[in-house]
Amino acid sequence: MRDVTTAPALHRRSFLKYTGALGAAAALSSSLAACSSGPESTNDTGNSGSGRNATLTAVIGYGNDGSWDPTQTASAFCMAANNHIYEGLLDTDPISREPYAALATRVPADPTGTSWRFTLRAGATFHDGRPVTADDVVFVFDRILDPRTQTLAKGFFASWLKEVRRIDARTVELVLKFPFPEGISRLTLAKIMPRHVFSLPGAWDDAIRGKAIGSGPYRQTAHHPKSNTTFEAFAAYNGPRRAAFQKMNWLTIVDAAPRVAKISGASAGAQIADNVPYANIGQLTKGGMTVRGGAGMNNLFLMFNTQHKPFDDVRVRQALHYAIDTQKMVEVALKGHGRPSTSFLNEANPAYRPARTVYSYDPEKAKRLLKEAGVKGLTIEILAVNVSWIVDCLPTVKASWDAIGVKTTLAPQETTAVFTKMDQKQDYQVVAAASNPNQFGLDADLIMRYNHGPQNLWMGYARWAGDPVARKLFQDMDRATREPDAGRKKTMIQDYIDVVAEQAVLYPVVHNELMTAWNPHRLTGIRPQPYPGINLLQAKWV
Repeated sequence: MRDVTTAPALHRRSFLKYTGALGAAAALSSSLAACSSGPESTNDTGNSGSGRNATLTAVIGYGNDGSWDPTQTASAFCMAANNHIYEGLLDTDPISREPYAALATRVPADPTGTSWRFTLRAGATFHDGRPVTADDVVFVFDRILDPRTQTLAKGFFASWLKEVRRIDARTVELVLKFPFPEGISRLTLAKIMPRHVFSLPGAWDDAIRGKAIGSGPYRQTAHHPKSNTTFEAFAAYNGPRRAAFQKMNWLTIVDAAPRVAKISGASAGAQIADNVPYANIGQLTKGGMTVRGGAGMNNLFLMFNTQHKPFDDVRVRQALHYAIDTQKMVEVALKGHGRPSTSFLNEANPAYRPARTVYSYDPEKAKRLLKEAGVKGLTIEILAVNVSWIVDCLPTVKASWDAIGVKTTLAPQETTAVFTKMDQKQDYQVVAAASNPNQFGLDADLIMRYNHGPQNLWMGYARWAGDPVARKLFQDMDRATREPDAGRKKTMIQDYIDVVAEQAVLYPVVHNELMTAWNPHRLTGIRPQPYPGINLLQAKWV
């Protein structure tokens, strides 16, 4: 296995597998799983102890077999777990996303400066007992900024961060290309990893497969892909958010029915679960569970192959959006826990304004646009991921398109199967999938760069990056990133989102809530997230 820190940019298939894109963990081969840390047996679930020493058991509705490399992953399970295992120089509150000092001793007093100096927390150690040093910080940022290495984190830092320098053993300086206050909150995405562990040959492959050694309040004790991951409180942790649970056992249960069963009834085997199906909210509430939602950027999006006619024509893409009865989708599939999209951003985002083009349900306009484009007798196969709530939404899309004379076939399948086809540059027409950039943060620049950009994974899949409109869009995005005035920057972002909405190459249909359920008689301090996963750093036993 090679050390990818010195390898050329990863092949797209490898990149997708490593990141676990869309928040759904990509499947690993049996040979890789056999190399995972912890025993292969899934009988060791970590359920032991009682009272305050009891093991907290959580049910996560996403796979734990995606990448665990913090510089690569978009896997919901792995990102949530890493937030308990690793620390950034700064971390952010999981709801407000306000930054707080984690490995660093303080938040910079002047976020508008072009350099930020950080002193590391005295006595901070990794889970193997070695001290955290400035060399570890520089090691991680060098990997992120290295032009020879393709990482997901590069897209969040490379546009504004020039370099990270070691000042002394406990001090580092971040040098910016221009003032970028939003970068303060992004520092949580650069989790500090031990150089003495992950600089070894093959170590990044080990990180991908589940090896996790951080400085956070919990250390990983076992990792069983497709089953569970266990943690225990790190006794030497001296940071701001200490572990409240002696042990934790996170189960991965992707299928809805067994996930709900695990937290139901008097003999429930878990105290908390995310990704609760809307149809089970009443049942769980009646059984004494608290069920709460978080509304954010979670969305069903459509992505068109712009090199497959007639989807190169913006009028066709717009027509298919106008044709969808989004209010019916919200009422029937989402049980009221969502809203038709009126911008790329959700309505609670600080940079939100309604886009110039809003795809309100208008089948007659859809028919006119198709006629103007000279399209008739169109047949479409929707290549869709089989995430449960996405599958629930698909019949509304089919019925809406059938109603305007577009014969539609649904083809839901495993997430990895969907994106393997695109990674292999196989032909497709339309993809329907789920996305939630709020896993990474709230700032609109970050959200838009996750989905759009000249070297962006998604723009490659849509085959649109070379279009003149796209090239102009990317230039506008760069100008907005560099704009020092916050009000002007917000307006510039809103203006280029208007272009994204008008073009409808990759665009949300609905934004929906994500539901979390927990036992209020056992747990307190739970705050449901508007993005996949859970955060227990402020929770505790009742």
